[in-house]
Amino acid sequence: MWAGFSAFVLAFLFVDLFVLNRRAHTPSLREAVVWVAVCIAAAVGFNAFLAARFGHDVALQFTTGYVVEEALSVDNLFVFLVLFRSLGVPPQHRVLFWGILGAVVMRGLFVFAGTALIAEFHWVLYVFGAFLVLTGCKLLFQGEVEPHPERNVLVRVFTRLMPTTAGYHEGHFVVREDGRRKATPLLVALVAAEATDVVFATDSIPAIFAITRDPFIVFTSNIFAILGLRALYFVLAGLLDRFRFLKLGLAGVLLFVGGKMLVEPWYRVTILVSLIVIVSTLGLAVLASILRPAPPAQQQPPPQPPQPPPPPA
Repeated sequence: MWAGFSAFVLAFLFVDLFVLNRRAHTPSLREAVVWVAVCIAAAVGFNAFLAARFGHDVALQFTTGYVVEEALSVDNLFVFLVLFRSLGVPPQHRVLFWGILGAVVMRGLFVFAGTALIAEFHWVLYVFGAFLVLTGCKLLFQGEVEPHPERNVLVRVFTRLMPTTAGYHEGHFVVREDGRRKATPLLVALVAAEATDVVFATDSIPAIFAITRDPFIVFTSNIFAILGLRALYFVLAGLLDRFRFLKLGLAGVLLFVGGKMLVEPWYRVTILVSLIVIVSTLGLAVLASILRPAPPAQQQPPPQPPQPPPPPA
């Protein structure tokens, strides 16, 4: 099962990068929507396989985990949008692809580490639950926060150790300039995106452990949510300011799954109830955002064409 799924993921990524997108470009809205639909259909097909092979309970665990991870991924994409704007990154096809590939590797490491910790120290579950509750409260009461990639420790260390060019060079991460190899700002953006994804993983992995302890379900639901992120990014690029209540919905989801982990010794919430609560919470947040959009004064102006950032000091 593990080998077969790994082969499927590698084939999926190969088709995405080297067949459908061998020429780096910004996909049209129609192209992005079609690829998102393909990714969702792949997840649905995999869920049908799980139901036929292992029963409906396992399939329901995958469905609930996939919904949670996809919802958290949408919020993460909004952060990526602001992050790339602040860095002045041009069309982000390559950054997104390699960033997602790195996220697949990191999620795998997080899943195996979390599984080993829970197997050895069951009380870690309550640490995860408390962390999710605190994160939910932070989302609930904290306003919009602009990401500052220049303050990230990893980015600061990288720019000090690696000489960086002043401008972009046709989508290259590293170029030779003045007889030296130098990183382009595109590589800096990739480092910032990977560093940010580590923070995202600390939310998403504990959240899925509240649904199931099966490492295969945890890993596959995470990966299926990640695979369609590149296309979903371009679908959501024009919707940055429309889902004004999405953070409140995500805060509710994190509070629910965190509380579910904390009360598990006394009361066990079924997977079906979890799925209903999570889908209802996110659905209400999206519906409220559509019915009560942000006033024009609160919406951000259309993004200006990106300008290359100045070289680091």
